[in-house]
Formats: sequence, structure tokens, C-alpha cells
Amino acid sequence: MSGGPLSGVRVLDVSTILAGPLASSLLGEFGAEVIKIELPGEGDPARRYPPLEDGVSAAWSMLGRTKRSVTVDLHRPEAAELVGRLAAAADIVVTNFRPATLRRFRIDFEDLRAYKPDLVMVHVSAFGRTGPYADRPGFARVAEAFAGLTYRTGEPDQAPVFAGYPVADGVTGIYAAFAALLALRQRDRTGEAQLADIPLYEPLLRMMEDFVVEYGATGENRERQGNENPHISPNSLYRTRDGRWLALPASTEQMWRRLIAVMGADDLAVFDSMTARLAHREEIEARVAAFVADHDLEPLMSRLVAAGVAAGPVNSAADICADPHIRARGSVVETPDEDGGRPRLMQAPAGRFSGFDGTVGGDAPALGQHTAEVLRELAGLTGPEIDDLRHRGVV
Repeated sequence: MSGGPLSGVRVLDVSTILAGPLASSLLGEFGAEVIKIELPGEGDPARRYPPLEDGVSAAWSMLGRTKRSVTVDLHRPEAAELVGRLAAAADIVVTNFRPATLRRFRIDFEDLRAYKPDLVMVHVSAFGRTGPYADRPGFARVAEAFAGLTYRTGEPDQAPVFAGYPVADGVTGIYAAFAALLALRQRDRTGEAQLADIPLYEPLLRMMEDFVVEYGATGENRERQGNENPHISPNSLYRTRDGRWLALPASTEQMWRRLIAVMGADDLAVFDSMTARLAHREEIEARVAAFVADHDLEPLMSRLVAAGVAAGPVNSAADICADPHIRARGSVVETPDEDGGRPRLMQAPAGRFSGFDGTVGGDAPALGQHTAEVLRELAGLTGPEIDDLRHRGVV
């Protein structure tokens, strides 16, 4: 792959679902060459997530894009040297095994530095490499609960609930890609190897900017408030007359004034500060909910947009794929199936840049599709050596 700002950067992806592979995918979307290590005969568990198309996860077309697949059984003694030789030819190694597992496989940071003295490694794990929980297993939902996000999510009088997507994987995947570029920049400045230790929970904890500081200031936990915002009113989801849902956060004084003008509710102008509105939240939320309930979504959106009020529909996947703005920006793309099957819909790389474009790339690779060519090109193995490794189940 060439043309992107990360052209010439090679990433060795020694990770499985989902944050680590997302980080390497993001790098691949902007020019990096990504080589993904997978278990022979099985591959990344994400390959088997339903729904399946011809036995392969539909989501794999997106999760595996921009990558070449190489199979190596990390449990075999010979695997450590193979990974080391590939790391020697790479700029960045992304992994998400537990620290103890990396040590057992002999592919931890210090192991790979023997092959690549200026190695950059991004290590995503549930709890990080240090601290008493370092070797605990964990997935996104565990991290979300641990970081406090789940505690804050849900209705006040009901059990906490997860978000509709494993947010920790997405947020940490993005943060890990950011960390990879930070570490690469530092390596290039100093010539020294760099290790980025990224727990699943820490980017979430960093994201919730009011969570800890509020506790520190008041000594009280912020409890669940459903769709209400603890610092802003009105700010909720409101149901329209035609059964749709509208997100309407009046986050500034200007938005509040515009909203009450659209509502024709001059009497609400007396609540001229956020403090006043929070003190009268119940009354204000009820008035806004009643106003929205008297209107169908599309005509109401037209009025709100014309008045400069920030608001938007709660979109389903079908809504997203049909939305004219999303279509115009190319936020969702339709990619052809190189094997002649039906085209696939998937998200495009996020953002638009003046000097370069992100790329979706071709089809996600078949399991082990590039094993022989990568081992020849980067590890210096001959055909007979690769055949021998394959015969012994190492690759």
C-alpha cells in the first residue's frame, strides 16, 4: 500500500479481537503495511462472529481490511524466532496478550528487542503491564465496568447497563493507534526502543473528564441519570409524534435561547442560566418533551436546523446508510467482493484530509493467505523451510 502518510511504515499485528486489531487497521487505512499473525486453522476469533457469509463473519470484511494474514502457532517453540524475525522487519508491533502470556511465548518487549533494537511495541491489555491486576483477563465490558462507565449508564432506579457497543474496544483501539504514532515519533527522535502500555480501561477513564474530579471536589459519587446530563438541561432523548427519537442537548445559553424561541416558550426565558435550569430540570424537561411529542421528526428537524439549534435523529443502521449527508461524505462505502459476491457496506476511514486520503483497501485476507510470501520476503525463509514449518504445524 502506498500514498498515505504512513507509507513505508510496517506494522506487525500480533493481536486478536478487538482493540489491538482496530489500532492496526487504523494505521493501515492511512498507508501502513499491516501483517497480521493468526493461529493456523482458526485465525482471529472475530472471523467467526455471526452473521456468517459463506462461513466467514460479515464483519471480518471490515475488521481484516488493509492486512496480510500470516499463520503462526505461538504455542510452538519455533514461533518466537519467527515472530522475532518478522518484528525485525517491522516498525511497530501491536499485541494484546496478557503480560504473562507474552513472556510465555517469548515475544515480550525485551524478547523482540533482541531482533529489533529500536522496536516500537504497543501493548494493549485489560489492566496494563504493571499493578496487582496486570495478569487478570478482561474484555471491553470488564474494562467499561472497571473504569466507571457502566456505573454511570442506565436509569437511576434500575441496574447499570452496557452501552450498545463495546466502547472500550473502540476508544482504546483509537488511543492505541495514537500511542503508536507517539511512540514512533519518539523512536525517530531518540533512536531508542519504545513501549506503549495501554490498558483497556485507562482511555475510558481519561475520557470521563468530570468523573473523578467531581468526586474529589464533593466526596460524592455521580449516580446514573438515564439520558439526562448531570451538568446540562435540557439534554435528553425525546420521542416525536411519529415514534422517532430526537437528541436535543441545549449545551449553551445561545442554544437555550434559540430552542425556546422555536418552542414559542417565552416564559422559560426566566431560566437564564444553567444553574437555574438544573434547579428546575423536571419542569424544563417535561416542557421540551411535550413540545417534541407534538411534532413529526422531519418537519421538527427542519425548524430546529433553520433556527440554528443543535439536534439530531437517533439513527438505526438503515437510517445511516440512507442518510444524504453520510452518502455525500462517503462515511459509509460499498466495496465490491473480489470473488464475485454481492458488494459489502462498511464504514469508511474517519475524517477528510487536504493532503491525503484514507483507504479501505481490498478484501480482508483469507486465513494464512500471505504466509509463504511474507516469510520469504521478511523472514528470509526458503520454500522448503516454509514447507517444513507447515508440515510440523508451526505455520
